[in-house]
Amino acid sequence: MSARLYLDWNATTPLRPEARAAMIAAMEVVGNPSSVHAEGRAAKGLIERARAQIAQAMGAEGADVVFTSGATEAAALALTARDVLCAEVEHDAVLAWCRPELPVDGAGRVTVAEPGRSALQLANSETGVVQALPEGLWMSDLTQAFGKVPFAFNWLGIHTAMVSAHKLGGPKGVGALVVRRGTEIPAQIRGGGQEMGRRAGTENLIGIAGFGAAAEAAARDLAAGVWEEVAEIRNILKLTLEASAEGVIFPGWETENESGATSGHGATRLPNTLCILTPGWKGETQVMRMDLAGFAVSAGSACSSGKVRSSRVLRAMGYDEARAGAALRVSIGPGVGRDDVLRFADALGAALKRHRERAA
Repeated sequence: MSARLYLDWNATTPLRPEARAAMIAAMEVVGNPSSVHAEGRAAKGLIERARAQIAQAMGAEGADVVFTSGATEAAALALTARDVLCAEVEHDAVLAWCRPELPVDGAGRVTVAEPGRSALQLANSETGVVQALPEGLWMSDLTQAFGKVPFAFNWLGIHTAMVSAHKLGGPKGVGALVVRRGTEIPAQIRGGGQEMGRRAGTENLIGIAGFGAAAEAAARDLAAGVWEEVAEIRNILKLTLEASAEGVIFPGWETENESGATSGHGATRLPNTLCILTPGWKGETQVMRMDLAGFAVSAGSACSSGKVRSSRVLRAMGYDEARAGAALRVSIGPGVGRDDVLRFADALGAALKRHRERAA
């Protein structure tokens, strides 16, 4: 029997060895980062090292990296008590605080008329579509793009951005809001002066150390072309399914450049993501079939898993309820090879054939 294959990297990534090593080392540091004695200064030094690693990895030198419990808290910190517009393709963590009034076209592209009061993700976790961010945007969700496509926070011309450690090989339960220096962000969690007064509470030293190490390693991989190799494997999967699985649709590929090559500030789409829409076959059923066959995939955002409903992202792109409920997301990472995706394509094709035979 073949070993299980993890194809759900957009939900969470395997922990990087560099992050694990940094977390283990941080466990030996006894001091409170807010204490002024030597032990406290040692703990504070680890946090500041991680802050610098993350800032450098995302081209945010001179910006404020505010550590949070994750991207969801970072979104709340940036958006609470503000009148912010967004599109239906945003993650639930953003939609919870915004009015989803921005238009979305059939390829998943969003039009922003008022950047200063809008939020727009750089990359969509379900389709992989990468947006062109307008100058002066209030907030962007960089969670899926960080470490996978090239960008620099300072060049994007945005005010704030949310990121999460576990999407690039760091630990779960830690993230950050990146804030352009001089931007006013009132604290939501009060009671101490930590994180430049923007987020009270003793910092998650172990998680933050792992986040910093993961960000540094992710930047090295990106510069070395690792994700270009991942894109080639993703494209092999798409071409194989196009040839073997009749009627399959790939939302978000209706653009001029379908290779995933870089242009402008980044790629046309994430290099690792493929949304597979199979009309007439519910996405939840596909996930279960593939799980039994030894493949970990999803039907959309991990934060929506377990909820039997069609994809809000695909509905916003113009797909009807039935088709939007028939999607499967495959997201891969370094180490997933050609033979792996071909094995998955064979399994999915066989399962689709059986499904259609029973439905006939």
